[in-house]
Amino acid sequence: MEAIYLDHNATTPTHPEVVQAMDRCYAEGYANPASQHRPGQHARRALEDARERTAEILGADLTCPQPDRLVFTSSGTEANNLAVLGITRAATMKEETKEDAVRRESDRLVISAIEHHCVIEPAEHLLAGGWRLDTLGVTADGVVRSEQLPGLLSDRTRLVSVMLGNHETGVLQPVAELAAVCNDAGVPLHTDAAQVAGKLPVDFRGLGVAAMTIAAHKFRGPLGIGALILRNDLPVAPLLFGGHQQNDLRPGTESVALAVGMMTALEIWRSEQETQLRHLTMLRDRFEGSLQAGYPELIVHGRGARRLPHTSNLAFPGLDGQVLLTALDMMGVACALGSACSSGSTELSPTLRAMGLPNEIVGSSLRFSLGATTTEAEIDEAVQRALHVCSELRC
Repeated sequence: MEAIYLDHNATTPTHPEVVQAMDRCYAEGYANPASQHRPGQHARRALEDARERTAEILGADLTCPQPDRLVFTSSGTEANNLAVLGITRAATMKEETKEDAVRRESDRLVISAIEHHCVIEPAEHLLAGGWRLDTLGVTADGVVRSEQLPGLLSDRTRLVSVMLGNHETGVLQPVAELAAVCNDAGVPLHTDAAQVAGKLPVDFRGLGVAAMTIAAHKFRGPLGIGALILRNDLPVAPLLFGGHQQNDLRPGTESVALAVGMMTALEIWRSEQETQLRHLTMLRDRFEGSLQAGYPELIVHGRGARRLPHTSNLAFPGLDGQVLLTALDMMGVACALGSACSSGSTELSPTLRAMGLPNEIVGSSLRFSLGATTTEAEIDEAVQRALHVCSELRC
């Protein structure tokens, strides 16, 4: 039985042109871009060209008088850790006296209730160290309650972190609105845009955020590289030490090939974005509509909100999500219970629970995520297989 891959939010296949661009880099035999000799300078030019072009596509500017910064990381997870821990550490590192150490216990951090684990767990690390962690709730459709934010801000709030698009439901968040509130209060806002970059236009400066995370393998780039984009005036402390690359923010030799691969993937998306948006939206709507026609009890999470075009989180009332996932896998349909990073956990989805859904609905939910390579024929076949499985399980 031919496999149908509907887990593109976990990772999506690398575009062949990206592989070719990286192959050319490896064939070029680039030297270490930190070296001062001519081969090193040649590598540095290629690296910085990729950095500037990536930033430009995402609405940042590295060449103006007060340039933004783009820090290459190994992943979106590392970028989120650098944002949460690096920004908060920089905000408190000057407090050196015992009295200041006591005062630091009241420092505050705000995140939404639907963040990815790589934001939640660094935040919980700060909580264990004496910080206060406040959480923004969400509506029944999974949209952050922006009206709650002003009441959570104080002169001790060091950072707010709210994702741009949810990795489980695809629901888009009012980040620009939240950033305006934060900017008025003098508080930096970080957004995890890993699921949005390369799917919808992203404008770093237009959003008004202080920091933004992306991950290349979410938009047909290579695994092993992500980035954190930073506003010019935002202090950030490094998490790693042992080198002076990237203005001391992230030591280690940068990979020219990975940087070029990420840039190339974004360039391809930019040239095809309107076609891709129409294609993915049509496939998502076709998938959901056809499933609901055959399984009328089906619930589409976040249907009443603005969503990413490629993500469907669906509840199959009366069925167990884990059993359904396994049965679909045996039928050649790959999907997910939620985030790939928590796929080994038996915990019910924190995102769906934050939306106020009952446990039996959360426990019957699966995430299906489409990609640029997904076809109409695959969608129609996936629907038929899913309805067959559901019928079998209900017998």
